[in-house]
Amino acid sequence: MQIHYRQGGLTVAEGDITRFDGDAIVNAANCSLLGGGGVDGAIHRAAGPQLLEACRALRQHDWPDGLPVGQVALTPGFRLPARYVIHTVGPVYAESDDPRGQLAACYRNALALADERGFTRLAFPAISTGVYGYPSAEAARVVADVIRERLPQLPALEVTLMFFSAADAQTFVQAAQR
Repeated sequence: MQIHYRQGGLTVAEGDITRFDGDAIVNAANCSLLGGGGVDGAIHRAAGPQLLEACRALRQHDWPDGLPVGQVALTPGFRLPARYVIHTVGPVYAESDDPRGQLAACYRNALALADERGFTRLAFPAISTGVYGYPSAEAARVVADVIRERLPQLPALEVTLMFFSAADAQTFVQAAQR
């Protein structure tokens, strides 16, 4: 893993989020919670079939209509190095009336849950910037604003923004430095 940027409790890195060894990773899930493509599919494959069963239980007991955009749900990490997975559903950019607010809610709610659980190490992927079509630079500005707002209130939490490519990590760093 190559670190591109580090400031305070924030690290921006290129790498595979399924290899992150910490308290939790955030899954850019779809509302069904039952796996999918991209980061969601990679996390489900790496965690093993127990993750799908845990997500089915969440659907049955807590979210029968699916996880709403911006909300979070917690499962064990099973075969992942991270102990837990925080699932959140990002906005589909072209279909959202408030993509900025919804994307910010994903990050805020995941940070709040991490704080509530006493987590000290948490990694996020780039939520909604893949098939959900959120422009990377615009998403980076939203995430940077949330991190600037919330991270100082969470001094025990180390946050890693894990990007699949160096170009995506650099896009975030450039947006965050503005």
